Amino acid sequence: MLRHVVLFTWSDDADPERRSTTLAALRRLPEEVGGMTSFAVGPDAGLREGNAHTALVADFPDVEAWRRYAEHPVHLQVIAEHVTPYLAQRIAAQYEV
Repeated sequence: MLRHVVLFTWSDDADPERRSTTLAALRRLPEEVGGMTSFAVGPDAGLREGNAHTALVADFPDVEAWRRYAEHPVHLQVIAEHVTPYLAQRIAAQYEV
């Protein structure tokens, strides 16, 4: 199984309403793209200064399933419309579990 972890830090242009809209778009990915065995995304709990603003964790049965997800047109559209324009920093990793 492959785990995909992404940490998003939003720019100043991402006000609370924008962040909520982006989270809603990300939360639709399991239904609209699929391929993952588990999926969670949410805002940082605010327990420590300097954390990223949003975390996403998705598990895939194998690398090929992750690649299909990563290259899916709906996934790419969500990134282009809801993530990239408001992004200050993105950090990601994929690892075997």
